[in-house]
Parts: sequence; C-alpha cells; structure tokens
Amino acid sequence: MKAFVVEKYGKDGARAAEVPRPTAGDRDILVEVSATSINPLDTMVRNGQFKRLLKYKPPFVLGHDVAGVVTQVGSAVGGFKVGDEVYARPRDLRIGGFAEFIAIDQDDVAPKPASLTLQQAAAVPLVALAAWQILIERAHVKPGQKVLIHAGAGGLGSTVIQLAKHLGATVATTTSTDTETLVRSFGADVVVDYTKEDFSKVLSGYDLVLDSLGGTNLEKSLTVLKPGGLAIGVTGPPDAEFAKQLGAPWPMGAVMNMLSRKVRKQAKALNVRYQFFFMRANGSQLRELGALYDSGQLHPVIDRTFPFDQTLEAMAYVEQGRTKAGKVVVSMAPDND
Repeated sequence: MKAFVVEKYGKDGARAAEVPRPTAGDRDILVEVSATSINPLDTMVRNGQFKRLLKYKPPFVLGHDVAGVVTQVGSAVGGFKVGDEVYARPRDLRIGGFAEFIAIDQDDVAPKPASLTLQQAAAVPLVALAAWQILIERAHVKPGQKVLIHAGAGGLGSTVIQLAKHLGATVATTTSTDTETLVRSFGADVVVDYTKEDFSKVLSGYDLVLDSLGGTNLEKSLTVLKPGGLAIGVTGPPDAEFAKQLGAPWPMGAVMNMLSRKVRKQAKALNVRYQFFFMRANGSQLRELGALYDSGQLHPVIDRTFPFDQTLEAMAYVEQGRTKAGKVVVSMAPDND
C-alpha cells in the first residue's frame, strides 16, 4: 500500500513509500483510511523531538488521526464489524494515519459521528480528545469558571473554545484581526487581538490558561491566573508527569523536571500551577465526543483539504503557518480542492 513514512528524523525525513499492508491482531480493527488530518505533533515526531520517550524506529508511517471504514476485525474484537465507519487517534507507537490502511487497537476506535462526513471526522480525534482531557480530566472545569485559550482559531483552540462553552465556562481567547469574528462564532466571550493588545495587560483572575505557544507567552499567561489557577502547556516545557505517562524510567522524569524548572518556579512564586499536557488515545471518550458533534454542541473547523498524494505538501502548509483557521484534512477521495 502507499504510505508516507519517516525514513529518518529531521525536516526532510518524510517521503512517500510502498509498505506492506498491516494485518489485524486479535484486538485490532483494520481500517481502510478515507481521510486523515495534519497535527503539529506529526512535525514534532518527524523531527525527533520525542525520540527519547516515543521510540519509533524509522521507517515508520506518520499520522495521528484516522477516519475510515472497517475491513477486518480481530478475533477478540467486540462492537465493530466490517463496513462500519469509524474514527480514531491511534495510540502512540501505533500511529500510521498517512496510509491506505491501518490496524488500530479496538480501545482507540469509536463509531464516526453520524452527522459528520469521513473527511470532517478526520479533523476531530486528536484535538477533541485533547480538549476533553484538558478541560474535564485535568482542569475539572465547572460552570462560571474563567478559561483563557490561546490561538483560538487553530485546530486545538477552536475545539477547546467550543467544549469550554458547553461546560459553562466564560471563555477568553487570543487571535488576529482576521479571525476575531470567527472565534466569537465558536463561543468566545472575550477576544484579545494579539496584534493590537497584550493579553496580560487586559485579562486577570482566570482559573485556567491553555498555552500552545510556549516561551514568553507561557510566562505571561501565569500572570493572568487567580491564586491556585492552572496553566497547561501543550508545546512544553515537559515535566516529570509526562515521562511517567509514557512509562519512561525515572531518570528521564528528572530530566523533564529540569526542563520545566524555570516556569514551575515562576508559577510557584505567583501561587499558581503549571503542568505539561500530552494527550492519549481513548475510544470511549471519542464516543462521548461524537454525541456532542451529533447534537450540534461541537463543530469541526476545516481550513483546507488536500488529496492523499499531497500529504507532504499539506504538512508543509501547516508547518509554514499558512492555516487561517482549524485543521487541514488529507482525503483519499480524488475530488479535493
């Protein structure tokens, strides 16, 4: 089958290749991929940013989102049958959405939301699971709490805004002039145009900040939190819990803590908290999220769709910051724009 593989770590390390079609193990579902989508995590994995923790061995197929049709089920699989339309974020070390077929553990798979096309569904799994795990599992967001979401027009930001509003939070976001109206349509109550204003000068008393930019932006985010508030970073720096989540040996946890020592020290001085977040696969959560899409509480946001043979171009488009809003989808269907 045709796939896009990481042949070697680095910016020019991905290429198109012919690879063997995967086989389904006892717990696996073999999916014929209809569409996938591009995530910053694809670039990070290609570049080897997590290679000491996520020990992929090149060549390996890239791609963290999948929507498609079940073609085979393992002997221990229940609840899925050939012909079902499904979506998934395959678990780490078993990714491979940039291919014509992928075998996925049944626990990572859910029925595709009935209201979405396969191409729309491909934009959902990683960002929706991240939104759920950040807001519900990690931060326990409750009605009336104040949440700041940076980069609200992005694939992650646009999803987190919608889910936070569904949970009853008051939502602020940062974005550019061009997308101010768009992020308000997602439900943002307060919009800060970062080209005109410094968010840290106009916002205060927030329960939660989601930072996807890192560096100075993360440091300033700490200052808008109320005492005891939580800043969650998705681009780093990592902490010891990240190493623990991935099952790394304890010395790696110590290294992670050193990397985040500065920001954690700054947070402690302000009587707030910092945590790194790295999402995980979860099919049961995708089922719950699917119900929210089908009820109209959540909507996928898609910037552009590329054909499968232009997967590397789609990655470059995202990497170069050309996305105006939402996700970039890659579709197996031939009639894409």
